[in-house]
Amino acid sequence: MARSMKVRTRSGDGGVEVLVLISHPMETGQRVDKQTKQKIPAHFIQKVVLEHNGKAVATANLGPGVSEDPLLGFQLAGGKNGDKIRISWTDNKGESGSTEASVNA
Repeated sequence: MARSMKVRTRSGDGGVEVLVLISHPMETGQRVDKQTKQKIPAHFIQKVVLEHNGKAVATANLGPGVSEDPLLGFQLAGGKNGDKIRISWTDNKGESGSTEASVNA
């Protein structure tokens, strides 16, 4: 299933703040479906990687405690307008996604 990602950048203290909104259910595996009375299988993002001009600069390891449609923020030191950023993620079911954007702070 294709999941959407939205990226925004803005100037901060000596760098650029990158905000990423990932559309993902982030199921913990603890909830029960009201109709079937069965547990809903765990489905959550495990890893998010931020690349700046082709170089990985940040990695976040996530777990089932993160809310649905997570909003993640990164501080990018030395970032400037026009720089390329790429954000990618993988989850516990093998799904993955990525998007690219330019810094427009």
